[in-house]
This record gives sequence, C-alpha cells and structure tokens, in this order.
Amino acid sequence: GYAMAPAPFDLTTFIMCSAGTALLSGSANSINQFFETPFDAQMSRTKNRVLVKGFLTPLHAVGFATVSATTGLLMLTYGVNELTAALGFTNLVLYTMIYTPMKRYSILNTWVGSIVGSIPPLMGWAGCAGELGTGAWVLAGLLYAWQFPHFNALSWNLRPDYSRAGYRMMAVTNPALCRRTALRYTGVIGALSLAAPALDVTNIWFAVETLPLNAYFGYLAW
Repeated sequence: GYAMAPAPFDLTTFIMCSAGTALLSGSANSINQFFETPFDAQMSRTKNRVLVKGFLTPLHAVGFATVSATTGLLMLTYGVNELTAALGFTNLVLYTMIYTPMKRYSILNTWVGSIVGSIPPLMGWAGCAGELGTGAWVLAGLLYAWQFPHFNALSWNLRPDYSRAGYRMMAVTNPALCRRTALRYTGVIGALSLAAPALDVTNIWFAVETLPLNAYFGYLAW
C-alpha cells in the first residue's frame, strides 16, 4: 500500500508505518490467543501455542498486548499521521472485540475477518499519501476477496477441529455455502484485477499477466 501510493517515498515514515502496523498486529494476535486459550487446546492446529502449553502466562500475553498496542498507536499517530492510526485502531477493535468472539456465534465472522485483512494496505497507502485514493480501495478489495478462498480452503481441511472447539465456520455449518463463497470471491479477485487498469491504478499489463493466473485460481476454486 505504501509503495503504490502516488506520493514521495519517505524511508522514516515507511519504517514507522511498518513497525506500528506490526506492533498492532502482534497485539491483536496476543489478545486473540488470550481469549481463545481453552478452545485452542482442543484443536490440532493450535494446541501447541505458547499459552496453551503454559510457556507464557495470561498476564504476559495481556502485558505484551497492551505495550504493543500503545507503542504501535503512538508510532502511527506521531510518526505517520492520524488517519493511519485511526485505521490501525479500528482494525485492532474489529479483530479483538468483534471478530474473535463472533467466531463462536455466527458464520458472519469470516466477513468481519476479511475486513480486518483488507485494512493494512489502506494503512500503508494512508501512511504515504495521507489520504485514501482509488488504488487503496482496489488493494483493499483484493485482500478482502482473497480472504474467502484462502480461509474457506483452510477451514475445510480443519472441519473436525473447528467443530470440536465449537467455532461457527461455514465449512462446518454450511459446507455448500463455503464452496460457493470461495468460488464467488475468486471471481471478484479476477474482476478487480481487470478493473485496476481502467481505474488507472496499474497499466494494462497487470490485467494481461494476472488473467491466466486468476483463471487457474478460479478453476481450482471450481
């Protein structure tokens, strides 16, 4: 997002933006694992995480999350700009307070989680340009759409795990919808890639080069 924004590249701002985003991501993951420790213990994919194994205490996790979030937000606010910090704070809240608990109640958690996945390129763009142009939204759209074939395929192979831990995932509660959604959003990725030159985000070669790749991606989803 930072590299593609139509503004001068500033190394200091780029480093602050990257580090601040990484710290917020670390904080979000720590809070997520703090809340989900008893459920992580029931899944093969997560049973070896440090909180489950007792290598770190819950207090360590909360302390790390607090320091990381505070430091990251300060870096983004004073080292980058307030828009980037606001996007980062929004993502932290979405991931920890909405997406994480929603996983146990509604399959809509995947749509919320996809918003979380789409915000980082917006942060990079805002960090460089100070605003959100068309290219930022194309990047965010690509990341948003990619979450579905990515996570639906991942969760498909982990259905017994998710079911045992009580997570409300499409692959568990509605397998047909899981398949259709993965295919549908693979098509969205292809459409956005073709639209990028028309929106003056890339040149025509991006559309030409990505078309066969997205077609193969669509075939795999089908």
